[in-house]
Amino acid sequence: MTLNNVWGWITDAVAAIPALIAGALTALAPVKQMILDQFGWPGLMATYIAVGVILLLVIWRIAKLTFATVKYLVVPALALAFVVSMVSPYSFAAALPVTVTVCSLILLAKG
Repeated sequence: MTLNNVWGWITDAVAAIPALIAGALTALAPVKQMILDQFGWPGLMATYIAVGVILLLVIWRIAKLTFATVKYLVVPALALAFVVSMVSPYSFAAALPVTVTVCSLILLAKG
């Protein structure tokens, strides 16, 4: 896969985002109307705030999980593979899958 293919794929994906958002908003129009009928504008604003807070919490948890994975799995596995490649006849590329597995098992055992 070349860089141009990857760039084209990313460009196509970004160009498709507005259509996806428009489709989702169209599908949620009956829900918005029901909230307006039952609770009025204050209810709609409260719904927007609640959904926004929930989305922010989900994004925060995903970011936190990503950083924890990098901190406790990726960095130790890379360091351990580097050390193994220095003190043994195995190359870095050969040691990396083993070190990732070892670090994953240690994390599972730690809980």
